[in-house]
Amino acid sequence: MTKEEKIKFFDDAAASRDARRARSRLYHRELLNFFRFMIPKNSSVLEIGSGTGGLLAGLDAARGLGIDFSPAMTASAKAAHPALDFRIADIEKLEITEKFDYVIMQDLLGNLDDIWLAFRNLSKVTAPETRVIITAYNPLWEPLVMLAEAAGIKGKDPRQNWLAMADIENFLYLNNYEVVKRGCRFLMPFYIPLVSAFFNRFLAKMPFFKELGLIQFIIARETPARPEVKNYSVSVMVPCRDEAGNMERLFRELPALGKSTELVFVDGNSSDGTIEKIREEAGKRPDLPVKVLPQGGAFGKADAVRKGFEACTGDILMILDADLTVVPEDLKKFYTAIAEGKGEFINGSRLVYPMEKGAMRFLNMLGNKTFSLIFTWTLGQRIKDTLCGTKVLLRSNYEKIKAGRAYFGDFDPFGDFDLLFGASKLNLKITELPVSYKERRYGETKISRFRHGLLLFRMAFIAFVKLKLR
Repeated sequence: MTKEEKIKFFDDAAASRDARRARSRLYHRELLNFFRFMIPKNSSVLEIGSGTGGLLAGLDAARGLGIDFSPAMTASAKAAHPALDFRIADIEKLEITEKFDYVIMQDLLGNLDDIWLAFRNLSKVTAPETRVIITAYNPLWEPLVMLAEAAGIKGKDPRQNWLAMADIENFLYLNNYEVVKRGCRFLMPFYIPLVSAFFNRFLAKMPFFKELGLIQFIIARETPARPEVKNYSVSVMVPCRDEAGNMERLFRELPALGKSTELVFVDGNSSDGTIEKIREEAGKRPDLPVKVLPQGGAFGKADAVRKGFEACTGDILMILDADLTVVPEDLKKFYTAIAEGKGEFINGSRLVYPMEKGAMRFLNMLGNKTFSLIFTWTLGQRIKDTLCGTKVLLRSNYEKIKAGRAYFGDFDPFGDFDLLFGASKLNLKITELPVSYKERRYGETKISRFRHGLLLFRMAFIAFVKLKLR
C-alpha cells in the first residue's frame, strides 16, 4: 500500500474512528492509564500519529501537540479538542523542530513505511532529557488480531509491520537512542468482570506471562554522546548475470555515498547484453567511476564478490545485488550505520518489514527463518536474515576475513557465509539493518530452493564445528 493509499484509508476511517474505539474501550482505557502513569501532569507532549486526539486529550499536558498524516483525522481531532494543537504532518518528512518532554508513538510503527527514517527524524523533537514512549503489537498476537479484525471486534488497519521487541530496539540503536525500560501489557484486552483485572494487573506481571502481553512498550532516550560521523570513500560491488533490464534503474537510483563512490560490476557470463548496458549507462555518468570485470564464466556469487572486492578501492565495501530487490537508495542507511560506528559489519535484513507480494516464496521464507535461528545460536549474535545480499564492511576488516578464510575452507557458493563466519571469528560487531524487500522486476532468481537449502544445512554444520565445538 502506497503512502497516498494509506492516507486515504485513514481519511475514510476518521468518521467512524471513535465509535470503533468504543467497542474496545477496555484496551484504550488501559492504554490511557499506562501513558498517564508514565507522563507527569503539565509536561510538554508530542503525539505522533494522534488520530482523533483522544489519547493526547487525556494526558493533562501543559503543552500538547498531535501530528498525523491524515487530514480527516486531524480535522476530527481539532473539532473534538479545540484547546489542543493538532497539525497535518508526516514523521517520515518531519519539519517540526520544537523540543518536548515526552514523545508518544502509540501503535504507530506498524503503519510506517520507513521506521529507520522516522526514528532518524525524532532528533528534531527530542533533547537528552526527552523520553520517547513507544507501544506496538506483540507479534505473538498476530493471528488473534487478524481474527478480531475479520470478526469486526477490532477496526481493520493497513498491512502491519509486526516487530519483535529486538527489532524496535535495533531501529532505536541505529538512530542513537537507547532503551530505558521495556515490557508488555494486556493479557486480556476485552472486558470480562473480575477476569480482565486478574489477567492484566496480576498475571501479566508474573514470569513467563509478562512476555505474552498484546502490547509491547519501550521507553527510550537519546544516547548521551552523539557519535562522530567519519567520512569514508565507498565501493559498491554488484555481482550480476543476465540483469541488463535493471541497469538503467541502478544507475539512476544509486545515491552519492561518503566522500566518493565507485561502482564495480562483476559479470558472470551474461547473455542478455548486461555488460553493454552497463557501459551505456556509465557513459551517461562521467561523474561516477565504474569498473566492469568479466568473471570468466558463471562461477557463482561468492567468486564474483571476491573478484569484485579485489578491484575495489574504497574504504567501505558494499554488496548490492543486481536484481534490485533491495533498492539502491537504502545504501545511504548502511553508510550512516557504519560511519557512525553502529557496527563493523552491517548485514541487511529482509524479514522485518512486510515484503512485496511475490518477493520471496513461502519455502524460501520458512528456510530463512529456520537458518536465522540456527546461525544466531551458532554465531552468538542476532542474525535475523543470513541471505540478504546487501552487506557492508570496512575494507580493512575484509582483508582480515580474507586472511583467515582457510580456517573455514572454501565451502560457500553464495559469499554471505564466508563473510558472516569470518566476521564472527574476528569478533566484529554485526549489526542488522532492516530493508524493504521488493519483487524482482526483470530476470530470474539464481537460487535453487532445495539444492541450496541442503548446502545451507552443510554450512550450518561447518559453523557449528568451527565456532562452537572449538
